[in-house]
Amino acid sequence: MGTEGSSSLPVIDFSFSELRPGSPPWDLVKSQVGKAAAEFGCFQALFNKIPQDLRNAMNGAMEEMLQLPLETKRRNVSEKPYHGYLGSTSARSSIYEGLCIVEPSIYDMVENFTNVLWPEGNIKISKTVHLFSEPVLELGQIVRRMIVESLGVEKYLDEHINSTYNLLRVAKYEAPQTTEKKTGLMAHTDKNITSILYQNEVDGLEIQTKDGEWIPVKLSPDSFLIIIGESFNAWTNGRLYSPYHRVMLSGSKTRYSAAFFSVPKEGYIIKALEELVDEDHPLLYKPFDYSDYLNRRFADDGKIKSIPALKNYFGNGI
Repeated sequence: MGTEGSSSLPVIDFSFSELRPGSPPWDLVKSQVGKAAAEFGCFQALFNKIPQDLRNAMNGAMEEMLQLPLETKRRNVSEKPYHGYLGSTSARSSIYEGLCIVEPSIYDMVENFTNVLWPEGNIKISKTVHLFSEPVLELGQIVRRMIVESLGVEKYLDEHINSTYNLLRVAKYEAPQTTEKKTGLMAHTDKNITSILYQNEVDGLEIQTKDGEWIPVKLSPDSFLIIIGESFNAWTNGRLYSPYHRVMLSGSKTRYSAAFFSVPKEGYIIKALEELVDEDHPLLYKPFDYSDYLNRRFADDGKIKSIPALKNYFGNGI
């Protein structure tokens, strides 16, 4: 599916000290974000609000969590699909596993998670995850506000922000120990609103453009990758692009990542804004309950060789 090329993703600087709504820096960055979200569905965000020592601590926390015995990691359970421990599967990847934390910017929620894995508690990891998550999720809200403003639908901003919660997934991609690339995670689109990706020094993520070209992502130490999810694409009636992406690995280094997902709340119906539906932009998706979509996807997980997109479930036939 597609070919590798030499294109690069947009890099957008969020390090302005006066980045507040209505300011010249805000309007400049907003314009860049809107264009990147529409054309690529993702971009690198330069963000300097997390000191290097906290980044190092987060790297260590990810390793410590994912190096626990398998029986311990399996205690991370949830009634919701994709909200607990994810092990390797033939459909997903044979070298991937992940752990999930709901609302990682709320200390008590992080502590509940660590107490499951360490009954005696692990204050160090709880504090690290909490302190790291707060500015990352602040960045996520800035990005979403900028996108909503760039589309001229600011009156829906509060509803849009309040309709979601946050989910953190820390993941490990075992070093393949080969010079040839091996699939660390199969090509897929994210189903949620937005995803913010942080990783250790090991690259491997690739993004597919609208033209089918695969772009290797080279994240700088002070950057995050923002990815538009299918639900945001549906809410904006296709004005944003939700890209396929995958992880391809080679070599002897293990890859660790932290993905922060903004997820529609249970029972929330996602439907395209009427202001974004017109003769040139016909309705692309039927209204849908995100939880229903997630349950359908979970039922198919492991049974299919490729992950179908949202349009396969709720497309409007266009």
